[in-house]
Order: sequence, then C-alpha cells, then structure tokens
Amino acid sequence: MDYKIELIPLAVTDVDRARGFYGDALGWSVDHDQTVSSDLRFVQVTPPGSACSICFGIGLDMMPRGSSQFIQVVVADADAALAELRERGVECEGVDEQPWGRFVYFQDPDGNRWALQQIIRPA
Repeated sequence: MDYKIELIPLAVTDVDRARGFYGDALGWSVDHDQTVSSDLRFVQVTPPGSACSICFGIGLDMMPRGSSQFIQVVVADADAALAELRERGVECEGVDEQPWGRFVYFQDPDGNRWALQQIIRPA
C-alpha cells in the first residue's frame, strides 16, 4: 500500500498575509481560496513540482492557535533555491553544508519554519 502525503496544515494569524507570502513572495500556486462565511475560509497552496500542498485559513481547527510547523522539502540545488528566495525578497541565510545534505532555511510571517534540502549522494 502506498501512503502519499497530500496536505499539511499551518497555523497562521493573518490569512491574507500568509496567502501573500506563499502565493506572491514565494510564487507558489494558490490552488484554492474559498470563503464560505466570515467564520470559515480555506486556502491551499502548492510548491512548484510538489504532490503535497499546505493549507491554512479561518475556522479549520486543524492546528492549535499559536502552534507552528517545521517542514522539510527536497530541492535539486540548494544554491539555486537560495538565489530564488533572495531574488523574491524572502529572508533566509546562506546554504548550511552538512554531511547528509545542503540546507536553506526560511520561515513565514507566523514562524512556520521551512528547510530546503539538497540531498548529497555518496560518490
């Protein structure tokens, strides 16, 4: 049996700000932004090339208020990922070189943290 992760919830304090960060600043696809009522809004965004999306909104009750996530994503090239983030004005540090991979870290305005990992294959 295959298990495919499809959706990861994030807790955010300002849905419009989060939508702007993920959709505009990062350039990720905004798949859904549905406001059902003033008490219920669902936003889903997907990173380029990913089969897994993230969601946030109002009234979803998926995560406790004030919580945050740490999500790791695999990229082909950490240097290219760093350059793209900086070009888009996303605050991040340089590439963190580890024996098991090369990492670029950033976080959204609500403190949800992301690690972009370039996997290093043994020679």
